[in-house]
Amino acid sequence: MQLTKNTPPVFVAGVGVVSAIGNNAAECLSSLENYKAGMGAITHLETLHNEQLPVAEVKLSNKDLEDITRMDSGTSRTALLSMMAAKEALLDAGIDNISSLRTGFVSANTVGGMDKTEQFYADFLSDNKKGKLRDVINHECGKVTDLVADALGINSYISTISTACSSSANAIFFAARLIKHGMLDVAIAGGADALTKFTLNGFNALMILDKEYCKPFDDKRQGLNLGEGAGYVVLVSARVAMSLKKNLYCELTGYCNKNDAYHQTASSPDGTGPYLAMKGALALSGLQPSDVDYINLHGTATQNNDFTEGTAIKRLFDPKYPPMSSTKSFTGHTLGASGGIEAVFSIFSIIRGIIYPTLRLQTPMHEFTFSAESFFSVKEDIRNVLSNSFGFGGNCTSLVFSKITG
Repeated sequence: MQLTKNTPPVFVAGVGVVSAIGNNAAECLSSLENYKAGMGAITHLETLHNEQLPVAEVKLSNKDLEDITRMDSGTSRTALLSMMAAKEALLDAGIDNISSLRTGFVSANTVGGMDKTEQFYADFLSDNKKGKLRDVINHECGKVTDLVADALGINSYISTISTACSSSANAIFFAARLIKHGMLDVAIAGGADALTKFTLNGFNALMILDKEYCKPFDDKRQGLNLGEGAGYVVLVSARVAMSLKKNLYCELTGYCNKNDAYHQTASSPDGTGPYLAMKGALALSGLQPSDVDYINLHGTATQNNDFTEGTAIKRLFDPKYPPMSSTKSFTGHTLGASGGIEAVFSIFSIIRGIIYPTLRLQTPMHEFTFSAESFFSVKEDIRNVLSNSFGFGGNCTSLVFSKITG
């Protein structure tokens, strides 16, 4: 295999994903190909918004997830989703001797075990002698990571990333750095998040939720739909890559995190954070903007985000724009899991030559001369994909996945 100038390289050997459009990578890919969105009425949460706000829920109940993952009854939904996708990724990588390798688990989330905490307080407030304390002690974000790492038998390195909606993208590039600096041989990296009442109420208070299905990069967009899920990649060093019997998916050639520090919940109108993140990721990969064959947009469908991201894309790519789309039009905004889920989709874009559609896009944004794609298509050669993940507080991250040549 031919290595890029960005050495030592880090390769993607396995992927795993669960979302509102599928319980594994193959099911998600089928839904993307067939324009099948995952939004619908709220079924897992007890909330006053049940008939008002559509969400993109994973279709499995907690009991279903417990049976599949074989994790204890009472495990938080975030941990169950994390385990399901991380285990799929590890199995997909086909690494037989993982216990003999320095293997890390770098996982992201933003809500931790909050779904269980919410249930505890409902019982506790009605009677302070009720409520299961185990639901409270599993609340923190790091506990989700620890539970899954223990179940997978990983103990060389364990870390949790929580940087809002860029969390799992940051987990992936942090894991890549650990491999590049010789600290790990293998890393399962990505993130998970489950829907909670706190999240739903919080975003509703910000007045950025759409009461209809979201329309990313549409001139008439009204806001986002919240989603849930998990997405992980298995990253390996060149030495481990050479020992595998399966074909590698691609190489992670670039990554960059920037923070524009503009506002707690809004991006800077001139797109400074997204622009610097994309520019930095391309610089690390040794690529020019013209080398990008597809952009998986952050594309949340809020007025602020889509304008900011579009402005940054104009600054970097004008006048020649690559195809781009928002897969959040399928999965909803999965918050801390979005970077991991969309990394998996970006990887499939490379290995299958796929350009995904942006569902429900009818009127392109009037501020720009470019538009997101609205149809599924297959190109002969997609070499480099840019995946964007931008979070509250101005935390902006871009990843570059590249086809392995030679």
